[in-house]
Amino acid sequence: MLPAEPKIFHGRDSEVAEILKLFHQGIPRITILGAGGMGKTSLARTVMHHQEVTTKYQGNRFFIVCDTVSNKAELAGLIGAHLGMKPAKDLTQAILWHFSNALPSLLILDNLETPWEPLESRKEIEELLSLLADIASLALLVTMRGAERPSKVQWTRPFLLPLGPLPQKAAQRMFIDIADDRHSMEEVDQVLRLADNMPLSISLLAHLVDMEDCSTILSRWETEKTSLISEGYDKRSSLESSISLSLSSPRITTMPHSQDLLSLLSILPDGLSDVELKQSKFPIKDVLGCKSTLLRTALAYTDDRKHLKVLVPIREYMTKLFPPTDQMIRPLFKHFHELLKFYMADGGKASGTFLTDRITSNYTNIQTVLRHNMHWDHLDVKNSIYCAIDFNRFSRQIGHGVTILLDNISHLLLSLDDHRLKVYFIVELLNSEGYYNSTFPPEAMIAEALDHLKHFDDPILECKFPINFYLLDTEIF
Repeated sequence: MLPAEPKIFHGRDSEVAEILKLFHQGIPRITILGAGGMGKTSLARTVMHHQEVTTKYQGNRFFIVCDTVSNKAELAGLIGAHLGMKPAKDLTQAILWHFSNALPSLLILDNLETPWEPLESRKEIEELLSLLADIASLALLVTMRGAERPSKVQWTRPFLLPLGPLPQKAAQRMFIDIADDRHSMEEVDQVLRLADNMPLSISLLAHLVDMEDCSTILSRWETEKTSLISEGYDKRSSLESSISLSLSSPRITTMPHSQDLLSLLSILPDGLSDVELKQSKFPIKDVLGCKSTLLRTALAYTDDRKHLKVLVPIREYMTKLFPPTDQMIRPLFKHFHELLKFYMADGGKASGTFLTDRITSNYTNIQTVLRHNMHWDHLDVKNSIYCAIDFNRFSRQIGHGVTILLDNISHLLLSLDDHRLKVYFIVELLNSEGYYNSTFPPEAMIAEALDHLKHFDDPILECKFPINFYLLDTEIF
């Protein structure tokens, strides 16, 4: 029996059109790739039920779910069972003979990554695929988690790109089809941002909203995160099950540092460029190889700036269950701190736009790392405060205004005995127009700074701190 055509299906019109075009050209061999939860199976089922395909293949369409098999013999046996064959030790030759002598047929192998991923079974699975692909009358459509096609098959070109998140309008239509249109579109968009427009996440969240409401779900997400939509028992009804399955991939387990890199990326909304990956000196063996592994398994992707990024649901899952260690974060903090120190050395003039662009492309990352470090008992707390002050100055100079980090600093300095750091902070406060108020009057801050200056000798800092600053309309630095 064939699975039903998806009743709610949006945002994949271009992919459907591309696949149908390949069917027009002859007997295709196609792979549908992408991360778990991206709708690969739904796309395959939609194509299978398309009128052009049903007309061409009539009663010779076979949809085989492969996530219960682990080797070639089991896969051949499963295909044979769908063909009505009696069980046998190895039905490979029997299914090849059947398709070779049958009318034109369509064979869909869904979730083929399960038997293909283990190295011990990959070669024989690829050999079976190669034999099936050699049958002139057999169209082959394979769905696989990841972004890597099996070898030994001449897949029909042009290749279909791995599926990504749905366009915003399509995500909204999908959400409304499930949860109705009685909800505020502003709140719907907030929910979709949590899903990062992944079809599985949209479906799970929309069903919850249908039972409750958007505001309740948004509130619950703050504490429950991905567990909110992970009560199901398998990858089709549980987001966490789907992500866990990807993490257990042999491609990940044979390169364990790739999970460390994924953990780090989970706290970095801006992602990381290859420059950051190489220059930050992470304690990761073959960091670019780990990047390749994450791309191959579709646990990460590269955006239009070539930054390696992770979708929000995967980020939330990793942050909750596998947060990055200080050992992983510290090299990145040091890298960001060095960038800001270089910029501050000459106010960004000598470096031109290159350094400004580097820092700006990591704007949210820097804030995230600094917030992680800025606790009174953190090993790097003092350097993090200096870095946060420099970052605030950078933010002001590029027109982004004052950062929220200033509030964190004022609380931390109460528990730190460092006169120079306190003067450095006061200077930045005075330069941050609009920040000081009745709680931080300029006169009181200047008096406090002058008191701190008595405890250390720093002529350069003293020269940058004119007593009559509050009467001047200029910056101290």
